[in-house]
Amino acid sequence: MKNQLSRRDFMAIAPMATLGLVLNKRSTNWLDKPNSKFNGVQIGAITYSFRSMPHDIDQLLQFCIDSGVSAIEMMGDPAEDFAGKPKNPNPFRMGPPPRQTAGQPPQRPQMTEEQKAQMAEYNKSVAAWRATASMDKFKEVRKKFNDAGVTIYAFKPNAFGVNNSDAEIEYGMKAAKALGATSVTLELPTDSAQTKRLGDFGSKHKVYVGYHAHLQATDTLWDEALSQSPYNSLNLDCGHYIAVGGKNTKESLLALIEAKHDRITSMHIKDRTADGKGNLAWGKGDTPLREILTLMKTKKYKFPATVELEYEIPEGSNAVKEVAKCIAYAKELLA
Repeated sequence: MKNQLSRRDFMAIAPMATLGLVLNKRSTNWLDKPNSKFNGVQIGAITYSFRSMPHDIDQLLQFCIDSGVSAIEMMGDPAEDFAGKPKNPNPFRMGPPPRQTAGQPPQRPQMTEEQKAQMAEYNKSVAAWRATASMDKFKEVRKKFNDAGVTIYAFKPNAFGVNNSDAEIEYGMKAAKALGATSVTLELPTDSAQTKRLGDFGSKHKVYVGYHAHLQATDTLWDEALSQSPYNSLNLDCGHYIAVGGKNTKESLLALIEAKHDRITSMHIKDRTADGKGNLAWGKGDTPLREILTLMKTKKYKFPATVELEYEIPEGSNAVKEVAKCIAYAKELLA
């Protein structure tokens, strides 16, 4: 076991996290607002963590409050749905994606030709909506969350792919700013022309583009994108980095964070095993969680450490309770 706080310790401190669950009345009293910034380190969560619990924007806000998280990387659908994005008529594409395996991006089942045609039409309607969408609803989302004590530091809509129009990319940047986010996030494209394209849009709108990686992560993976624009950045996933194994070690990860700290806009934390197989409750894997958070505290890094819940949720629990445990675990490590 690589982390100094054991699984037994994790379960011992977990009840502390559930104390916040009683404060779920959405009170405007500041005492009821969540606070997940500990000793100068902002612990956040990506709302993908709540994918097992279907939700709208108001339910999502309550999940954040109940789990005690005060800053988030927001997935696109809840905010876009609230803002009036066309409804998806194809049940095949609705709901959370299947659980990913071996650190790879989530994969959905193959669509039939009819489903592909339906999705093509739907994507056209979404693109048309995005091209003229008002930012008022996104500003309303920002106010909802800020009033409750939750800030949005990154936004991850499905609007930055090679096949997305320039108008959609501009929309994504504008929506991020309306939400109060300083960056957008996406999986690192394999096409360098696309990272150049996104970096140029980021520069235009003064929004950072944080690129996420899975098991392809190396110390030099992001270098080309970083050289293309000062607004291209890392959305570094420490768990996936460790899961690669080989040259990707605890020492190399900490060195990478130090070397690239000024180009990291957000960072995912999870506890994976170095053989790439396990995604475990915090304290059971090989990700050096204590060392990562201690480095952030010591060096006073300002980018957030984002909880991404991907381990199997225990029977009788749910995503909100497990995110709360992770927040409490991080707090203990930073004490």
